[in-house]
Amino acid sequence: AASQVPSTAGIPRRSRRRKGVTIAYESGQGYGAELGATEPQRPRWEPRDWQQQLERIREMRRSRDAPVDEMGVEKCYDSSAPPQVMRYQVLLSLMLSSQTKDQVTSAAMLRLREHGLTVDSILQMDDATLAQIIYPVGFWRNKVKYIKQTTAILKQKYGGDIPRTVEELVQLPGVGPKMAHLAMNIAWDSVSGIAVDTHVHRITNRLKWVKKETRYPEETRVALEDWLPRDLWREINWLLVGFGQQTCLPVNPRCNECLNQDICPAAKRP
Repeated sequence: AASQVPSTAGIPRRSRRRKGVTIAYESGQGYGAELGATEPQRPRWEPRDWQQQLERIREMRRSRDAPVDEMGVEKCYDSSAPPQVMRYQVLLSLMLSSQTKDQVTSAAMLRLREHGLTVDSILQMDDATLAQIIYPVGFWRNKVKYIKQTTAILKQKYGGDIPRTVEELVQLPGVGPKMAHLAMNIAWDSVSGIAVDTHVHRITNRLKWVKKETRYPEETRVALEDWLPRDLWREINWLLVGFGQQTCLPVNPRCNECLNQDICPAAKRP
């Protein structure tokens, strides 16, 4: 009540300033702040049960026998090729993989490698031949165009290598943020962000690993990077992609086979 606040009339100005410091300290900004101490940060938001959910997903993925493990991008390039060629093959396999099953991407990459998969070999190849080789990957007509355009840029601007930053990678025709972060990880061994595809997007929303539901993979990436410890960023893509291919399916997820059935917000329980 106003009647409880003592009057400051007649108190020297210096004392009034001290009184102000006391009030500020009581609201969490006073004496410690004067000494240069930082305010204690509010606890960062974390999803409920996420660590236990993660451990159980690791357990379910222990055998590493999902399509992504056997035919994913990390299995598509020629590991004995010169580093520059290897990096180019990584980028191409990522471009082919969009909206395409790993089995189809892997087969297309094998056919391309039989023709000698380098920047120069692709630039010398006519569009019809390239289309015949990569068919039936999703959106193969657009991918022929993007591959040719991107390869020409790599030759002219990067000496046949691929860029080493996400900002430059996403400027290439047909390369999106997910591909760029995976390229940084696989080709350059650099963790630049979380690669979010449809599996990661779907599963993290089901587990409520995002504060509020997200509509697009890029929204999901930003939401995850806000709280997920950075040392998990490299692992989370392959872990959740395989989990999504085998158990947490887009339609009719196999909740009865999932170790997280009792702690998953989206689980269909018996």
